[in-house]
Amino acid sequence: MIRLNCFIQVSAENRAELLAAAKELVAASLNDNGCIAYDIFESATRPEVMMICETWKDAACLDVHMHAPHFTTLVPKIQALGAMKIEQFEF
Repeated sequence: MIRLNCFIQVSAENRAELLAAAKELVAASLNDNGCIAYDIFESATRPEVMMICETWKDAACLDVHMHAPHFTTLVPKIQALGAMKIEQFEF
């Protein structure tokens, strides 16, 4: 399995728009083949920090997801609204 933790730092002005796009990405991605978990979390202590946490069955499923229309449309939008750092783990 593959786990991605996508940390996002966002300004107060862009927070609502970024959160809406992230929620749309989560909803669509949960239907992707091989998606085990996909969610967005908001920091309880730092309002400018969010994290998208996703778990995939394998690299092939993750690759298909990364080429899906919802991914190629929404991820660039999220990246334009905030700074993203990604950690990837295999287990």
